[in-house]
Amino acid sequence: MNRKPLFIAADLYGCPNRCLHCWLGRMQSRPMEKGADEWIVSRFRPYFDTITFFSWLREPDFCPDYREQWERDQKLSVNAAPPRFELGSFWRLVRDPEYAAFLKEAGVSCVQLTFFGTEETTDRYVGRKGAFRELLKATEILLDHEISPRWQIFINEENKEEIPLLLKLSEELDLQRRCRAFGGTFRFFVHSGSCEGENRKLYSVRICKDHIPGELIPYFYNYDALRPEKEWCGLWKEDPSHVIPHNTEDIVLYVANNYDLFFNFTHMRPEWRIGNLKRDSMDELVRRITEEDIPALREAGRITLGELVRLYGDSESEKAFEEEDYRIYLLNIHLERLYARQEQGPQ
Repeated sequence: MNRKPLFIAADLYGCPNRCLHCWLGRMQSRPMEKGADEWIVSRFRPYFDTITFFSWLREPDFCPDYREQWERDQKLSVNAAPPRFELGSFWRLVRDPEYAAFLKEAGVSCVQLTFFGTEETTDRYVGRKGAFRELLKATEILLDHEISPRWQIFINEENKEEIPLLLKLSEELDLQRRCRAFGGTFRFFVHSGSCEGENRKLYSVRICKDHIPGELIPYFYNYDALRPEKEWCGLWKEDPSHVIPHNTEDIVLYVANNYDLFFNFTHMRPEWRIGNLKRDSMDELVRRITEEDIPALREAGRITLGELVRLYGDSESEKAFEEEDYRIYLLNIHLERLYARQEQGPQ
C-alpha cells in the first residue's frame, strides 16, 4: 500500500467550452460510460490508502445530476472527501436555477469566472457565442446567493487594450461593495497564463511586460516575478540543472475520457502519457506512477536547462514569463519534437 495520498480527476462528462487558453489541451468532449467513476477508483483501491476522487477535470458539475454525482464522488473517495475549491460551472449557473443554491450548500463561498476581453473577444476565446453575457449573468446570480465572484482575466498582445475596460466594468457594477455587504470579497486579477496546452498556440501574442497597461499592474498576478524571455535565456544558457516535475506530498492524476492517464504536471499530450487504464497492467501503471518512471520524465532528467535554452529559447524575445512557466514551456517544445520524430520512425 502506498501511503502518499492519491487524487484522481476524471473527465467524466467533458466540457461545454473550447477555450483557446486551456492549459490541459484540446480534448474531445464526450461523456464516459456509466459506472466509469466506480471502475476507475476500484482499479486504484488495492494500491493506495487514501484516494480522493473528482468526476471532472475541466468544467465542474457538467452533468444534469450534479448533486448526486457530488455525493457519489464523496462516497467513492477513500479516507479523504473531495474539497469543493472556488470553482463552479458558469454554463450551469445561467441555465439551472437550483445550481447556485447547491454551490452554497456545498460550502462554496467564491466562484472564479474567466474573461478574455470584451464581448466579441471573450466569446471567441471561450469558443461559444454568448459566453461573455453568461459570465455577467453568472456574476449577478452568485451575488444574489451571497457567493463572491472572482474575475480571472487572461491578457495578451491581442486583447491588452480591452482588459482595462473589464476593470472599469467591475467598478461600474460595484462588485467590491456588493460582496462586502454579505461579508464576501470580490477579486479581479490578471495574468497571461502558462504557455502549455492550447495557450502554447498563443505564444506569438504573448504579452510583453512593458506593454501591460499601468492601471492593471496592481491586479497582475505575480507581476514582480515576470521577466522577458531574453532575460531567462541569458540567465540559463549554461545552466546544468534539469527541469523535472515531481510529486511531493501527494500524487495527482488526470484520467482522460479514453482512460489514458497523466500526471497533473502539464498538458495532456501523448508525450506525457503514463499509460491506459483499460489496456495496461495495473501493477505496471502504479509502478510508473509511484516511481515517476515515464519517457517524458526520463528525457527531462537527461537534457539540461542550458541545452533547452540554446535549442529553443529566443534571446531577443520580450515576451513575459514567470520562471516555472518558461521552464516547462522549453521542456514541452523538446518533448513534443522528440515524440514526433519517434512516431515518424527511421527516415
